[in-house]
Amino acid sequence: MRTITLIIIHCSAVRPNQQSSAKDITLWHKARGWRTIGYHYVVRRDGTIEYGRPIEQVGAHCVNHNRYSVGICYEGGLDTEGKPKDTRTEAQKTAIRQLIQRLKKTYPLAVIVGHRDLNPLKACPCFNAVSEYRDLQP
Repeated sequence: MRTITLIIIHCSAVRPNQQSSAKDITLWHKARGWRTIGYHYVVRRDGTIEYGRPIEQVGAHCVNHNRYSVGICYEGGLDTEGKPKDTRTEAQKTAIRQLIQRLKKTYPLAVIVGHRDLNPLKACPCFNAVSEYRDLQP
């Protein structure tokens, strides 16, 4: 079992009229030369949680932090003009929180952060994950 110290929240950086399922993201990541999707989970707008890379495998979602993290990506993150925006639906907010709670049972000491907290050049996930999940932090 991998040692997990971070749960990193991402957005897929798509507009409201675009979709980004785990299958879509797999195709995008393969086009970049990766072997498969970099995230472990994808949360769709309707709250459906799709599995990406197996959690036992190191992800490919946050440079220098993949070895000890789990990557969760929500579908969205851009407004209609393509600017960064928290576009999570209520169903996504609920599903992400439930997924984190489930992960925390296995990885109780994992700190929850947004991608932007580890790479200030990123807007992703377009909301303050540390603050949002303060009650779930170790």
